[in-house]
Amino acid sequence: KTLLLCVFLFCILALPVQGQTTPAPPSGYTDNPTTLADCGLPEFASQLTSAASIKTFNLTSDCNYGSWSVAAGNALMYIASGEFTINGNGHTISGPSHTHLIIVTGANAILNLNDVIIEGAGGGVRPTLNMQSSATLNGRNLIFRDNTPRMVLSVRSSQATLRNVQFLNNVQATTTGLFAALRIFGGATATITNGIFRGNRNSGTSETVISSSAVGTTVTLNGCMTFENNVRADGSTAALDAKAYGGATLNDNRTGPCPAIATGFSYWLSVTPQKKPKKTATPWPSATARPLGTTCIDLSQATGIVVHATYGLASGVQCQRLGGGGIGVQAIVDGGFIDAVDIWGYVEQGVEVCFPQAGNLLFLDARMMPRAIAPLAATVVNGMTCGAIETPGSIVLMPLP
Repeated sequence: KTLLLCVFLFCILALPVQGQTTPAPPSGYTDNPTTLADCGLPEFASQLTSAASIKTFNLTSDCNYGSWSVAAGNALMYIASGEFTINGNGHTISGPSHTHLIIVTGANAILNLNDVIIEGAGGGVRPTLNMQSSATLNGRNLIFRDNTPRMVLSVRSSQATLRNVQFLNNVQATTTGLFAALRIFGGATATITNGIFRGNRNSGTSETVISSSAVGTTVTLNGCMTFENNVRADGSTAALDAKAYGGATLNDNRTGPCPAIATGFSYWLSVTPQKKPKKTATPWPSATARPLGTTCIDLSQATGIVVHATYGLASGVQCQRLGGGGIGVQAIVDGGFIDAVDIWGYVEQGVEVCFPQAGNLLFLDARMMPRAIAPLAATVVNGMTCGAIETPGSIVLMPLP
């Protein structure tokens, strides 16, 4: 009996434990890295899954992978499952010169890409950013410039939502096929709101800017869309430089006229005419002098906190991160607040603050003295906890119960 019991226990212990394993990374990848390069992205080719401990990447400087050595066909980031966010904070990702930058694959794989410039990537027949197999891309404030791949952005059988995106001076390296700066195909859906496609060149004869193919593929263009100086190898151009092939659908809902062409993220400030700040008879209470300048831009670049204003961060809205003393409410400090930001200036345009941690939000209304405290509705946007205000005050992130 003792022998039978030992054999039984051995068999039980030898069985694999369900739900505790992750897929082996593709050849040449590090699985779910726990350390990063100085700029804030993985240092080595990495597979990322829902089991990763790092899911939000905040760039603190430019990332250069121009001389990066990795097996052809691999990528800096191979997202196989889970939701990941890259906050570029206005910085640049350069390269790699011979392969993909990011691959996102699978129905459970989501990439949120914000406020970043991607340049100098090559790859030959490999797209720089490759979305496939029902993956999801949410992009905002993106510039793709001076890349030389087969396609800068490939969306195959996936979903992509892009707002404020620029494709500038990209050259397609492949001479045959339906290749473009942006290719949507295989039943994919893509919505682009506000875009600039300028100076892109195709080495072949197809559309240089947007091409979509296959029944079930849908591309929708909204807002201000500018197409300028895009050419094919033979020098020909198209009026729209966007085309649907093979039963695909192209919905053109553009509005105009667009403002003068410019580069950089500041371009989008002029897409909608800015309103002048409203004048108030009495300024709101303030215990300390407020610094001038683009403090919200500085805050977004220096921390993981992301701020969005209706008319841009240079429109007169101001930001300051607060500690316990700046909050000035002992109950909130004792409650173990996570982070806090004070917002003033041109706030009535609508300002959104997003914290990289999960939590509940409180609003301290600066129009009253002492400041009135009230819960603030929170939403999860790109994996961050966000709250929107239209009056000056402090937004405080509190722990979840």
